[in-house]
Amino acid sequence: MTHPVYLCEKARQLRREKQLTIDEIAERLALSRTTIYYWLRDLPLTRLVPSTRQQAARRKGNLAMRRKYRLLRETAYDEARRRFSQLAMEPTFRDFITLYIAEGYKRDRNAVSLVNSDPVVVTLATRWIRDLSTKRLSFGLQYHADQDTEALRDFWGRVLEIAPESIQLYRKTNSGRLNGRMWRSQHGLLTVRVSDTLLRAKLQAWMDCLREEWRLNSSVDGA
Repeated sequence: MTHPVYLCEKARQLRREKQLTIDEIAERLALSRTTIYYWLRDLPLTRLVPSTRQQAARRKGNLAMRRKYRLLRETAYDEARRRFSQLAMEPTFRDFITLYIAEGYKRDRNAVSLVNSDPVVVTLATRWIRDLSTKRLSFGLQYHADQDTEALRDFWGRVLEIAPESIQLYRKTNSGRLNGRMWRSQHGLLTVRVSDTLLRAKLQAWMDCLREEWRLNSSVDGA
């Protein structure tokens, strides 16, 4: 399975800056230990072993922090469920939630991320993520080896009304020449992402609400 490049970068950042173990990083990113090991095999762990008292204090602090953020996520989730009916009246809101159910990245509870090659789809996702979050959005572009990266950046810059140079470039690992292929992603694959734990909790609530509506309507139709 090919994972988004930013996950590898995040894993390496956690290793370098926080000196987390492979197991800790795997748990935090909801990925397999094997995948994390492969990404970090050139970054040895140099963290000093804390004293027993330090370990106990750290565990206590971690538990308190996890409880704090769990309560914040639960509050955001409940508030979002109450707002669903109101937001559902807004044009394209249901479309965005449906799109995220189908295409959105769901394994990270601290970020909202969606990747697509269709400019209309990416524009819709960007519009709603930007409206629903106060955090800064980031954009990444996966491209093939023989594509013009500057032209791709200019294209997405115009579509999303952002500075082309703000789009990070990631060459597709299975790239190579496109000769003989029947299909290609003309504009590459654009990822829109925001690190926003509370928006991710709200988005989960809205996805659950929409799924419940679908389930209810399907039951009624089948009765």
